Amino acid sequence: MKKCIVVYNSNSGKGIKKDMLNKFVETIRAKDYEVETIQTKYQGHAIDIVANAEDVDLLLSIGGDGTCNEVVYGNLKRKKRLLMSHIPLGTTNDIGSMFGLTKNLLHNLNLILDGKPRKIDICTINNRPFVYVAGFGKFMNVPYETPRDLKKRFGYIAYLIEGIKAFNDKTKSYEMSFTIDGEEYTGFYSFIIISSANRIAGINNFYKDVKLDDNKFEVLLCNITKKSDIIKSLYYLKTHDITKIPGFYFYKTDNIKFKFKNYERENWCIDGEELKSHRKEYEIKVIKDFEMLLPQTIDENLFI
Repeated sequence: MKKCIVVYNSNSGKGIKKDMLNKFVETIRAKDYEVETIQTKYQGHAIDIVANAEDVDLLLSIGGDGTCNEVVYGNLKRKKRLLMSHIPLGTTNDIGSMFGLTKNLLHNLNLILDGKPRKIDICTINNRPFVYVAGFGKFMNVPYETPRDLKKRFGYIAYLIEGIKAFNDKTKSYEMSFTIDGEEYTGFYSFIIISSANRIAGINNFYKDVKLDDNKFEVLLCNITKKSDIIKSLYYLKTHDITKIPGFYFYKTDNIKFKFKNYERENWCIDGEELKSHRKEYEIKVIKDFEMLLPQTIDENLFI
């Protein structure tokens, strides 16, 4: 009999109730799996659980984007990676939405169990993996600073509330240089977004043509600081190609190095969680051929 380990975070989103978890176990068993469920107890726990787990046929994470990140990180620490998948349970669930999943948990589970293995790119920042997005600067603190109780009560609206607060804060410019494809650039930028995704911050088709298996990621830098210009850019984000908006600089690559002039106190945000790392230099690379079990219904335009 095949074996499946389910790693779940009951604190993500509005949580998963015991009766729903029992239905999950019954559904997986009906597919001829022996099932073990493990609840995470603290931030970072899923990394240790997965890194030290026995070899199984399927590793399933249930939680938000941060939970998925931890499970991927733990999987990359293993000598032999496990076939894994993810059921979204968080507030925004960019990863799950990108993979074609819905808000119906049991429906998502059946989509996964009837899916097929696909190879996707996973990015790393100073060797710390992120599944779909990393960001630094303006607005990038909103995902991890939004209070958990606010997210449970209001869902995605909670992020909008915190986003308005961040908008009213003074926009800082960071002096840096970055090297990409052998070319070095310098300047002042208010934020950076690194991603391998077509959905970011709840916005579908953030970029017009994204491939999850092209061994590259997308880089977006912005030097806008005036509030009026920020408002314009947020409007254009819904109506225009963001890579063509003045003040934005777009690249597609498999490696980029950033060097800040100063040690910045702000932290990067990776997959919605805070990456506490105060360094002057950061290198983003790509790990190709990371295997996940994904629904058959996933948009084929996301693959080469």
